[in-house]
Amino acid sequence: MLEAIDLTKRYGTYEALSHLNLSVDKGEIFCLLGQNGAGKTTTINLFLGLLEPTSGEALLNGTVVKPNNNAVTKMIAYIPEVVQLYGNLSGLENLNFFSRLAGFKYSDTELSSFLQKAGLAETAHQNKLGSYSKGMRQKVGIAIALSKNADYIFMDEPISGLDPKATLEFTKICRELGHEGKTIFMATHDIFNAVNVSTKIGIMKEGKLVYQANTDTINANELQDLYLKTI
Repeated sequence: MLEAIDLTKRYGTYEALSHLNLSVDKGEIFCLLGQNGAGKTTTINLFLGLLEPTSGEALLNGTVVKPNNNAVTKMIAYIPEVVQLYGNLSGLENLNFFSRLAGFKYSDTELSSFLQKAGLAETAHQNKLGSYSKGMRQKVGIAIALSKNADYIFMDEPISGLDPKATLEFTKICRELGHEGKTIFMATHDIFNAVNVSTKIGIMKEGKLVYQANTDTINANELQDLYLKTI
């Protein structure tokens, strides 16, 4: 389980995240909506161990997340809005490099299988990243998460700038990961995709989680109306 207990982050008198309480079970996909500055990225960074909370706790599988906690680092993968990869290396070479950094050593065949599972066509595996579209780069990011065998995958605006086809492919991959027991926590602005991909959804405003529900209880139009009223 991914869990936040009264999780709070302050910078001086500014409260970026205020007393967040939530839980996401194994295999669930939680989408967090909110305007820029609402606290979405702060929440992710606290779970990644990149920030120290002012108070409260972020927990993964019952382990308290703290900076430089190797036990937590092994459980997580992160896919940002723009996946930082090496443009002069191929997709396969990038995956090999980052999986080795995480302590894994795979054959080219195994690396290729991760890329294929992430939806990247085999014909692109040996091509330089400089020739990849954003959607293709995101697939390499997913392959890196798969190679780490991460139980928890955090995503920050992962579909921003993707075309409808790439968004649909990304949604399908996320669902498959959820079915395999991976827990996904995604910050997004895309209301309609959030309803399509997630099992749970939340709306954040000024550092507070102001709405939370299972997505089978609300449709995209209802969520859009609620979101506009909330913000």
